Amino acid sequence: MVSNNIDSKKTYFWNDEKTRAVLYQILTAAFVAFMGYYLISNVQSNMAKQSIASGFGFIQKEAAFELGESLIEYSAADTYGRALIVGVLNTLKVSLVGMILTTILGTIVGVCTLSKNWLIAKLGFIYVEVFQNIPVLLQLFFCYALFYETFPAPRQALNPVTGIYVTNRGIDFAVPAAHPAWGYAGLAFLAAGVIIFFVKRWAVKRQEQTGQQFPLFWVGIGLLAGLPLIAWIINGTPTQMDVPELKGFNFTGGKNISPEFSALLIGLVLYTASFIAQIVRAGIQSISHGQSEAAMTIGLKPAFVLKLVIFPQALRVIVPPLTSQLLNLTKNSSLAVAIGYPDFVQVAGTTINQTGQAVEGVALMMLVYLTFSLSTSAFMNWYNKKIAIVER
Repeated sequence: MVSNNIDSKKTYFWNDEKTRAVLYQILTAAFVAFMGYYLISNVQSNMAKQSIASGFGFIQKEAAFELGESLIEYSAADTYGRALIVGVLNTLKVSLVGMILTTILGTIVGVCTLSKNWLIAKLGFIYVEVFQNIPVLLQLFFCYALFYETFPAPRQALNPVTGIYVTNRGIDFAVPAAHPAWGYAGLAFLAAGVIIFFVKRWAVKRQEQTGQQFPLFWVGIGLLAGLPLIAWIINGTPTQMDVPELKGFNFTGGKNISPEFSALLIGLVLYTASFIAQIVRAGIQSISHGQSEAAMTIGLKPAFVLKLVIFPQALRVIVPPLTSQLLNLTKNSSLAVAIGYPDFVQVAGTTINQTGQAVEGVALMMLVYLTFSLSTSAFMNWYNKKIAIVER
């Protein structure tokens, strides 16, 4: 009797696809761990030969350098750690404001490029072509030079509106003097925003059930204006203003928007918005014309067709590439070092130059920008899932 060779054949572990996959992953992880150990050991050995201290102990030492602007109290007597925090906050400030402005501007320009008005459409395309094809660093240099070449010195300041002064030192403007009432008014404004959020959800459900529209816009305006006004009146109705005054060679008092911050913000917004405009245009064009034609046949005005029919569907196409552009804006903010804005890269670079802790400084830069990028991606992914159209 002939034996069955197939049944008696030995099965070796490398013939199993799942086993091979696990083995490859183990080998890859081991290789990465070995390379990491080799690089770290090599760096530590070289630093020891050059008598360079390692570690993050320098964070507690006195920084001994000033920063042009800060959202928190800071002086040269503070530590490197506090200086780095100032840099993080400055980067956050320009990134968050830039994201909001560039999204608004990019959306407007993108819609304009699809306008039936020839002049508006051409202006939109010209904007995109010009700002998309000029390197962002050159745009930052141009905006920065514009402030110093166009605007006068503080003694000859432009005063377009009472309490606002435009000079080559930035924009100085009056603000309400410190008083608890303004803090309560701010809290009331936030409370109004929360109330509007829940009212909107209720209004949408009500319209789905009854077909009746709720005047959410006017109610929202009333809440946003009324609640802070009530809080302001209850807490004493303060009217005193902190007005900028020319003393010596510069203004004191009020608030100042530095030319470095202005140039960085304008340059980043104009550059990134040109890419977002293309994304918005492509997203809108991805929607079938039948959708807008059907909306027009039921009597919707063009503005409502775009808002209620086209845009909700286009967002599925717009949001993923929009996320990439917002990340690019945050990473491009590191170019602030070229025009003297004290962002995190500049502060970390100064710290490296003074302490010699290059490895630690670069590691902090990588960690901070990785955190910014992952946080932005997480938020946009959450928003993308929230607006996703669920098929039944």
